[in-house]
Order: sequence, then structure tokens, then C-alpha cells
Amino acid sequence: MAQEAHASSEGAALPERRVAYSVLVRFGPVIGLAFLCLVLSVTSEAFLNPANLINVARQVSINAIIAAGMTFVMISGGFDLSVGSVMALSGVVGIMAMNAFGDAAGILIMLAVALSCGLWNGLLVAFARINAFVATLAGMTIYHGIALVVTDSFPVTRFGGWYRNFGQGHLFGLPIPIYVLIIVYVVAHIVLTRTAFGTSVYAVGGNEEAARLSGINVERIRTSVFTICGFGVGIASLLIIGRLQSAQANMGIQAELDAIAAVVIGGTSLAGGEGRVFGTLAGAFTIGVLNNGLNLHDISAHWQLVAKGVVIALAVIIDRQLVHRQ
Repeated sequence: MAQEAHASSEGAALPERRVAYSVLVRFGPVIGLAFLCLVLSVTSEAFLNPANLINVARQVSINAIIAAGMTFVMISGGFDLSVGSVMALSGVVGIMAMNAFGDAAGILIMLAVALSCGLWNGLLVAFARINAFVATLAGMTIYHGIALVVTDSFPVTRFGGWYRNFGQGHLFGLPIPIYVLIIVYVVAHIVLTRTAFGTSVYAVGGNEEAARLSGINVERIRTSVFTICGFGVGIASLLIIGRLQSAQANMGIQAELDAIAAVVIGGTSLAGGEGRVFGTLAGAFTIGVLNNGLNLHDISAHWQLVAKGVVIALAVIIDRQLVHRQ
């Protein structure tokens, strides 16, 4: 009788545990970010200063926009190592085109270059059946090499012009990149959660063969997610060169690592089929807030890399444990 009562109580507690784990899986990145902000607000008076918070958001916007595109790729079961080189190539070509043809044409060419690089990556993965790691690693080397060739290893600049408003302009007291960030994430969320395309992205990442048998064009989905990622890099490139008014072949070094870190910290599964774009946003802000907090405490940039690595490892461990228990 006692055993039956014990079993009954365990059975009643099981759904509650599942709900708790589900909440942690879904909102874990946001909870972690909130806890980090709470700690920094207590340990540093400058952290909650509005100017500091705006600066953090502006700095995060570049990585977060790249990470939004990376989220599509990783949910589908792949990842893109070439985004940093795509940023450099699209940036230098874009500024050279601005100098030759004007701002509007240069912006269009910049976005077209980034989109084309993403499309090429997708074609290699989807139709040539090349592993995403190998395809994008090759792309990273090729795009970086082309950027070095066209610039002869020298930075290219363009001073003035209305394009700089994308990186330096303000609207209602907030930097333009923050508004671009909001638009990108709202659109990405709608596409992933409210469209047949988004459902297909999850299906391909969850089980490619089952998705194919259900009538989904897997090759088209894989090509599309890499193209989306490339286009996001183009937007980020426009924002950063608008701020710096220059570009160089080494401009995007480690951008791919920061983007992948944001996606992983945000709860997207490395195996594909699971993830949320606003989780990625929380992951990007976690990295940005952590870097800002370490700067406020005058901690070496070398230790910042160590701290970032520890956070990534903890995020993966916690995510795997929560998913396993759920």
C-alpha cells in the first residue's frame, strides 16, 4: 500500500518535473542573461548607466545579426565557418564599388556579394554533398584570399556619404544598428515559427530522411538557409563599415566563432532540429554583456577569451543535461 502511494506521488511529480525542465530549456538563455546582468549591476555602478547599455547593444548588434542567419543554418543541421571572410570580402568590395559607382550601387553590390557567397556555400552542401564543415572551411579560405587579392592587403576607405548613417546614425536617441537588429530578429522569428519554410528547416535538421519522405525539398532548404546566413552577413558588414568608414581583408576575424557561440549559448542544438532565434539573441547579449562587465572590472582581454570559452562549455553541458532529463 505504501509502495503504491509512493509510486503514485512519483507519477504525479513527473509531469511537474517535465514542465520545469521544459521551461528551463526554453528560457534558460534568458534566465542566464538576467542573472549575469544582476551580478554586474551589483558589482559595477557603471553597468546600468544608460550610455553603457546603449553601447553594449550597439556592439552586440553586429554579432547578433550574423548569429540570426547562423541560427537558420544550425537548426537545419549545419554551420558556417566562412561568415567572417564573407564579411571582409563583401565589405571591401562594397566600399570599392561605392568609390566607383556611388553609395546606393555600392550597398547593393555589397549585399549581393555576401548573398552570393552564402548561396555558393549552400550549393556545395546541398547538391555537391560536401560536408558543411569542409565546404565552409574552403569558402572561408577562398573568400579571405580574394579579399586580400583585391585590396593588395591594404585597407580601403570612403569618407562621407549617406551610407555611414547605417553605422553612425541615431533615431530617437538610439543608434540605427539597434533598430536594424530588432527588425532582423522579428522577421527571423516570424519566418521560423509562422511559415512553412521555417517548419521545413526544423524538419530537415531533425531528420533529413524523414523530411525528404514527407515531400520537403531538402536541397532547396539547405541552399536557402546558407543564402539567408550570407545575406545577414551582408547587413552586418554594411553596419560595421558605416561605423568605421573603412574595410580590410582581416575585418571579420573570429566573427564565425562569436556567431556560433551566440547560437550555442542561445540553446540551439548542435545536432539540428531545435532552437529559437530569440534564444540566439539572448546568447549574443550574454557574450556582449560578459565582455562589457569584464572591461568595467578592468580584466585583461586574454582572460575575456577564457571566460567566453567557459560560458560556451557550460551552456552546452547544461543544455544537454536539460534535454536528456526532459
